[in-house]
Amino acid sequence: MDILSATSRERETYQVELRCSVLWEAALGIAAFTNTPLLDSLERPKSYWDGIRDSFDRDMRDHLDYVEKNNTWKALLQLLHQKDFAALEEFSTYIETLPVNDLKFICVPFVGETSQTLRESAAGGGIEAIRKLKERTKNNPFFPDYIEFICKCEGNELKNHLISVMTGWYEKVIQPNEDQLNKILQADAETKAKMKEKMKPEEFVEWATAGVVYAPEPSVHKVLLIPHYIYRPWNITADIENTKVFYYPISNESVSPEDKYLPSNFLVLKHKALGDEVRMRIVKLLYERSRTLQDITEQLSMGKSTIHHHLKLLRSAQLVNVEDSKYVLKKKAIDSLAKEMDLYFHQGM
Repeated sequence: MDILSATSRERETYQVELRCSVLWEAALGIAAFTNTPLLDSLERPKSYWDGIRDSFDRDMRDHLDYVEKNNTWKALLQLLHQKDFAALEEFSTYIETLPVNDLKFICVPFVGETSQTLRESAAGGGIEAIRKLKERTKNNPFFPDYIEFICKCEGNELKNHLISVMTGWYEKVIQPNEDQLNKILQADAETKAKMKEKMKPEEFVEWATAGVVYAPEPSVHKVLLIPHYIYRPWNITADIENTKVFYYPISNESVSPEDKYLPSNFLVLKHKALGDEVRMRIVKLLYERSRTLQDITEQLSMGKSTIHHHLKLLRSAQLVNVEDSKYVLKKKAIDSLAKEMDLYFHQGM
């Protein structure tokens, strides 16, 4: 999703903070639902997503199609970072009362301190600033088009859309299970907070996200962790001023803490990902060395779309990464499987 390639920078430390809210869950649910190519890799089955779509009226479906076309889920996440909103009503009022240029400035992605003046000018409709921001984000799969859309769209229409899609999703998907969902998210955040005191920042981030390795960067002073249930098993990464954000998948223990026989969701995903001949072949190829999609398709004499599907499942299980346009096996994740199994067998004993 919205991940910018990191540049080589001098290392320094960072602080880690945790936040949780069903408002994040709503915005991430909208993001997941409208990322159609990714739906088959999510934990919830297709029937769940079909049921959600069937529950919406025509107007809400139109808003979701609009999200999918213009990636306005990103705007919702950007806006949620502005303050700790106590309820949906407060969030909606905030959007409604924001001056249009301020709204657009917040919605335009943060792409570094040196681009803040450009960001402000683009939000005001500056053609040259929009062009330069698009150029600076050209390696991101959706930022250039999203930036142009945000900067050129009619402000009040954008406000109405954001409030309507968030309200519609919240009422249909979040509200029926809001109390239970709040408990699950808070339980996971509390568990992570206790462990944070026992680990160094980098070690903790890797543990909390089940495998994301994030080295310090000079311009990043804080890492913000936000738990989600709806987008499991994926980590979603974002950048805001001075902060790296990881929306991370909650653990199974937070969903059913009383069930000592419930395995970690990532442990299950890893074994499912490895329980296929094609994916095992890919893993061995990547164990030898990092490879491009073209390399893998030629080695296995299979279509790119088929190989891409298998790679997507390996990535969702945190077994494979993409670095410099090549697929890289996370060997530590493979090596730790035996230890994870041992931990599972002994939990609750």
